Amino acid sequence: MPDRGHSALLVVDLQIDFMPGGALAVAAGDTLVRPIGALLESGKFSCAVATQDWHPPGHISFASSHARGAPFETIELYGHEQTLWPDHCVVGSPGAALHPSLPLDAVAAIIRKGTDPSVDSYSAFRNNWNPEGARPPTGLAGFLRELGIAEVYVCGLARDVCVRWTAEDAADFGFRTLFLWDLTRPVDPSSDSATRAALEARGIEILDAAAIE
Repeated sequence: MPDRGHSALLVVDLQIDFMPGGALAVAAGDTLVRPIGALLESGKFSCAVATQDWHPPGHISFASSHARGAPFETIELYGHEQTLWPDHCVVGSPGAALHPSLPLDAVAAIIRKGTDPSVDSYSAFRNNWNPEGARPPTGLAGFLRELGIAEVYVCGLARDVCVRWTAEDAADFGFRTLFLWDLTRPVDPSSDSATRAALEARGIEILDAAAIE
């Protein structure tokens, strides 16, 4: 159960472009909004943080930014695999907005990621690799530590990309990390077994929201 004095809820990328009909739609992504909103207002956590993809036009992760690049193709970028995505969550666009039904007054901070046109960013804690081979931090770990947070509960979109990377980095930064499986949805449902295995290998606890009292 959440340690009410030292726990945070991390809500990853509940944005219009990731909902059905959006530029990078995740199947049934919209079904998460109500239960996650209820958790935000439940008072069960010390604080909550939301993340928001916030890409400039022509972002390096967009397939349209690469000659003959195709959405969901994988290329090598700075020595690591990079998926090319449809243009999505462009700064100031309607698709970049967080879902309007989310009770954002319950959120202590919004972390915008993917703002560097030359670097992608999946995790709430660190950007992806830059040309120097580093993954610069977003500042979230320090923010949470200043609040005395020791454990984080992670949910949102998408299970196999940004939520997974956020959870893995949370564990690497030393937070007890709990992954709310039923409050995530994947881009690729066939990835679920690999996602579970990767999380368990990091010592991340996987549970459903019903287990939170």
